[in-house]
Amino acid sequence: MDRNAKIFIAGHRGLVGSALIRNLRDKGYENLVTRTHAELDLTNQATAEAFFAREKPDYVFLAAAKVGGIHANNAYPAEFIRDNLAIQTNIIHAAYKNNVKRLLFLGSSCIYPKLSPQPMKEETLLTGPLEPTNRPYALAKIAGIEMCWSYNRQYGTRYLAVMPTNLYGPGDNYHPENSHVIPALIRKFHEAKINNASIVTVWGSGTPRREFLYCEDMADACVFLMNLQDEQFATLLGSDETASGVFMPPLVNIGVGKDLTIAEIARLVGQVVGFAGEIIFDATKPDGTPRKLMDVGRLHGLGWKASVSLTQGLKKAYTDYLNQITQA
Repeated sequence: MDRNAKIFIAGHRGLVGSALIRNLRDKGYENLVTRTHAELDLTNQATAEAFFAREKPDYVFLAAAKVGGIHANNAYPAEFIRDNLAIQTNIIHAAYKNNVKRLLFLGSSCIYPKLSPQPMKEETLLTGPLEPTNRPYALAKIAGIEMCWSYNRQYGTRYLAVMPTNLYGPGDNYHPENSHVIPALIRKFHEAKINNASIVTVWGSGTPRREFLYCEDMADACVFLMNLQDEQFATLLGSDETASGVFMPPLVNIGVGKDLTIAEIARLVGQVVGFAGEIIFDATKPDGTPRKLMDVGRLHGLGWKASVSLTQGLKKAYTDYLNQITQA
């Protein structure tokens, strides 16, 4: 991407989008286009198409999405499938109509089957049933991958999907009901510490295994992929299965390639926050998928690896949380 190229970051205020903004600016990109939801409703097709026709971005990072943890996915399944389908459909089609050079679609590891072989390779997509608690969100993201794939095949576009593992870091959502694992634990342990609580109860049995990636590493991987030479980038855009017989979606996993149990991550967050009490696990609450470890061989083969350790990242995330509650 040329330093003067016009780059649209959809969803720039979220965890993913804000990390992308910081990474791009650090690398010298200044012609960045952003809009808040109040300024641009991407679920509205006419509004989205008018925006693209007016702005004519060269590159698009599609990070806009309705996201949340197990509770939010269970409580609002209709919104999760409806809003995400609308946002990505409108952006991908508008990008095609306005000759966007490259588009990067941000998804989630929940697209893979609930009982997918571990670690999960890109080609295990669509090989088994999904985890029911976030199936509406996962199906929307799978549709986004298929849409990128179909447009590449039919129109010759250069749209790539990336599937980050569980993310955390600056800009995260620490809502008590709608947040993901790490921000939820950070808030829970911090509130227990300041209230001098002796026990913290964590949802689930503590046995599921999860992989976590610092959001700044995720952003760096995305920008790295968008800056690949044309020949390398073209190899990632999916095979034409109807001609080749090879199932390979335009998809790259982004992760660290290592995981740990929820119990282990809870203890580590407790240590970082400074909670000295007891941690117990409520096995009556849902666990979700037993394990979600990404196979990152494809990304490593291209020359990129994560650089921030989990302990380093958790310390930075806790500092961010403290700053958020101080400013609230």
